[in-house]
Amino acid sequence: MGNLGDWIGVFLIIAVLFGNGGLFGGGRESVQDAINNQTTQMGLRDILLSSANNNYETAMLISNQTRDYMQSNYTNQINVVQGFNAIQAALAGISNQIGTCCCDIKTTLLQDKYDAAIRENARLLADKSNADQSAYLLSVMGKWVANPAGA
Repeated sequence: MGNLGDWIGVFLIIAVLFGNGGLFGGGRESVQDAINNQTTQMGLRDILLSSANNNYETAMLISNQTRDYMQSNYTNQINVVQGFNAIQAALAGISNQIGTCCCDIKTTLLQDKYDAAIRENARLLADKSNADQSAYLLSVMGKWVANPAGA
């Protein structure tokens, strides 16, 4: 079945063609024709009112559904943004922890290298001292071996 507006158009065309003074009406007016014309006009008025009421109800239904859809969409968008904010805050916290951890690791590594360098320096000083003592003893012993009486 077609749109109600199409039917209204059909009724109006029929009324014009067959009504008083219309193309096929012949121009005679009688009481019966007046009653029929009044009845047709009342029927058309009822159809137009019914159509207007249906259009209003349809518009209200669409408006309510659109409002509900937009409210749901708005709520979903708020939830998504809040979720992204929570993720961003968590990433910022992790980034801060990583930065602190890296700094701590770097400090520990530098301290370990420093401590190793200090130990190596102490070992090298001890080796030098031992070498100096050995050289001194060897020189003293060499002098004694070369000249046992003069030592």
